[in-house]
Amino acid sequence: MPVKLVIDAVALVAYVIVSLPSLTGVAPHEWLGLAVAVVLIVHLAQHLGHVVSSVRRAASPGPARAVRAGRAVLAVLLGIALAVCVTSGVMVSGAVLPTLGLYAEGYYFWNPLHAVSAKVLLALLLIHLFINVRPALGIWKNRKSHRG
Repeated sequence: MPVKLVIDAVALVAYVIVSLPSLTGVAPHEWLGLAVAVVLIVHLAQHLGHVVSSVRRAASPGPARAVRAGRAVLAVLLGIALAVCVTSGVMVSGAVLPTLGLYAEGYYFWNPLHAVSAKVLLALLLIHLFINVRPALGIWKNRKSHRG
């Protein structure tokens, strides 16, 4: 299985676990959230070239222009939602910040922002998953058939 698909699968499973703080507890949610952020950043870095080329191609004429533009917008929105979710999560942290000897003001700003950004991130990830599941399965099946 290609390394990119392995990282994609790890990112998805880790995100599902982290997105349920009632399953893990608050402190593990925070620490795992930072780890998932790193995995998602690696995922974004792996696909950055594709995103950049999609943005460039979205400006060029052609029948698939709207699709390319939509994918590029989705990728940018996912990056923004991830950044806002991680930043706001760190700012309301009850485990990570105190461990580092830090404290952040503005809980009543950061906490609702974290809740909203987490929901937006989930919605965008579901769209991203829906759009990319067929190509990912095609890659996996193609690699599998070349081995056998």
